[in-house]
This record gives sequence, structure tokens and C-alpha cells, in this order.
Amino acid sequence: MPELPDVVVYLERLTALILGVRLLHVRVRNPFVLRSVSPTPEDLVGRRVVALRRIGKRIVLGVEGDLFIVIHLMIAGRLRWRGPAEKPLAGKLVQAAFEFENGTLFFTEAGSKRRASMTLVAGETALQAIDRGGIEPLDATLAEFAERLRSESHTVKRALTDPRLFSGIGNAYSDEILHRARMAPTALTRKMSDDDIARLYVATRDTLLEWTDRLRAEIGDGFPEKVTAFREGMAVHGRFREPCPVCGAPVQRIVYADNETNYCARCQTNGRLLADRALSRLLREDWPRSIDEVE
Repeated sequence: MPELPDVVVYLERLTALILGVRLLHVRVRNPFVLRSVSPTPEDLVGRRVVALRRIGKRIVLGVEGDLFIVIHLMIAGRLRWRGPAEKPLAGKLVQAAFEFENGTLFFTEAGSKRRASMTLVAGETALQAIDRGGIEPLDATLAEFAERLRSESHTVKRALTDPRLFSGIGNAYSDEILHRARMAPTALTRKMSDDDIARLYVATRDTLLEWTDRLRAEIGDGFPEKVTAFREGMAVHGRFREPCPVCGAPVQRIVYADNETNYCARCQTNGRLLADRALSRLLREDWPRSIDEVE
């Protein structure tokens, strides 16, 4: 799922391309992607884009008349830009298309689960109702970060990815943040010391800023075409069994539902392997207890 760094870069490139540009046509190719009734896509036609912003992991396009297009890409949704001279996208992946005076923005989604969505809203009040309430991690002070982290009793991994607590952080960058902070994903937020929280605060800011800069440099004046949660250069996310870039120990994982947490046992848990809900139950007494048993 595109997270804060990816969405920021999407918005920067969209701002360069469509801010002040008139929307000529909206085509909704899959009716299920549209999760609202009013305003209608036809109500957007002929209006200029006047604002672009982020609400959590959602991309918001504001057009004249206080109307907003809210796009939630979820796991497999992506945006594609094609100029007037380029071949337009077609096929089942295209969920919607926004034709502007200078090109077309395609909203695509791979797979069959159809989780990505588009919501059309009128007015700032209706737009703010979409906000889950998480604070912006790059705008928050250390005190605000600590207060929000300790507001509920969660594991730190869950807290970082809870949109009611923090805005824009998901599975991938939370793994990277926790590795940088040398912190176990299962650490309980209300048991964390002030020093622990300060270290996590710095790691959160540094990770998000570093990856935003890296993606920005990678895209340049182009448009993000290869948005993925598994990027070359990540320390642990998506790198199960590969060597940790800090200590060389094989990266470990905890699998649950459709997600997994990746971590380095030597750097983050003092060598202790965290129980995997599936494998540890299957292996029982054969489940290794430390990274030394794996290596």
C-alpha cells in the first residue's frame, strides 16, 4: 500500500501536472470503485484543479466549487499519467480515468479484490469527516508524538500503523522505522521509556524524510510508475532471510492475515525470535527460540 513517502511524491508530481488545469471528462469504468452518490462525476467536469493534499494515505484533488476527489489506493491501486501523445491505458486494470487539458490520469488496480476506492465529496466539512484523526508524524513535536503513542495500549507496530493515531504510516515503513530505532515490533507502548520514545520519534522522522527524498530523486520530473512496498535499499521490509544490512543476521518475519512484520532479531529483540502465529504453532517445540539457532 502506498504510504506517506509514496503519496507525497504522487502529490508533488500531480501538482506540477494538473494544478490549475481544467478537468474535461471523468470516466468510471468500474462502478464499484466509486463509493459515493453525490456529487456525481459529471459535476466535476469543466472545473479546474485548485488544490491537492493528503489525508492519511488518501490522495485528495480539489476542484473549483469546493468539490473533492478522494482516492484511496489501498494495496493494489496505482495512478498512471499519460500525456496527449502517449498511448492511453486500457483493460481491466483501469478503474477510472480523469481527462485533463494536458493529459489523462488513470486510476488502476491489480488483482480481483477491488479494495481501492474513489469518493466524491462536497465541502470542507464532508472532506474532514474522512480523516481518521491520526497526527502527522513529520509535523508532531516529541511531546505530541509521545502522548499519541501512549494514548492506547498497543504494540508499537500496531500503534504506528493505526490511522487514528498516526497519519500515513503503514506496514512497510513501520518495519523500517522500528529497525532504525532498534526496537522490537512487539514492544508495548505504555511500557516504553521516555528515551525509547525519543529514539522512535527520531527514527520515524528520519525514515520518512529519507525515503521521501529518495523517491523524489528517483522520479525526478517523471511520474511514479513503480510504486511498491518492497524497495531496493530497505533494511528489513520484504527481506525475509536476507542479511540485515547492520549485523548480517537473517531477517525474520511474523505472518498474520495478509500482512507480515519483518525485523532483525539481533538488532531489535536481543536475538530472540518472535513467535509466528502459523509456523510456531506448527513446529511447537521445534520452533527456534533465538537467532543463533537459525544461523
